[in-house]
Parts: sequence; structure tokens; C-alpha cells
Amino acid sequence: MRQIFLLILLFIVGQWLVKALRRHDAQTAQRTGNGAPGAGAHGANGGARPTDAPQLAEPMIRCVECGVHAPKSDSVVVAGQPFCSAAHAQRHGARPTGRDAR
Repeated sequence: MRQIFLLILLFIVGQWLVKALRRHDAQTAQRTGNGAPGAGAHGANGGARPTDAPQLAEPMIRCVECGVHAPKSDSVVVAGQPFCSAAHAQRHGARPTGRDAR
């Protein structure tokens, strides 16, 4: 019974040590301003570097022709409608409309 109690106690202490080390690493990385531990905390001018704002994800558009989502910067907009490629814009433009569609 004493051995089981000792094993449980060792497990708890081990878990506590692992969490303490992770907290210490996270605090060190936060203080240096980047995710790599051990990296320098000063920029080229010797002062502390301001933290950069995280980059937001690029907006996605849905192609009118095929329905695929593509980045807005890679899309083609024709007559106010977004397409994933120029080929899809041409194919959509070549479709008959109105009475011709029947």
C-alpha cells in the first residue's frame, strides 16, 4: 500500500514540475518578444522591440461558377461577381442568359 501511495505522490510531483517548467518557458518567451526561447530581447538599436500585431487571415471569396473558396487577392472580379480564375469568369460569361438559356 505504501508503494502505491509513493508512486501516486511521485506522479503528482512530476506533473507539477512539468507544468512549472512550461510556465517558466512561456514567461521567458513572452519577455523576449518572440516564441523562440533563448533569443535576444533587443532589436538592432539596442532597445526593446515592440510586439507586432498578429496578421489577420486574408478574406476568402466564393467563386460564382464552381463554389470554391479562394483568397481575395487571387480572385478575379467581373461585373461585380467574384471568380476563382479567369477561365471560370469567361465560362460564366459565355453562358446563355434569359430566353436563350432554355
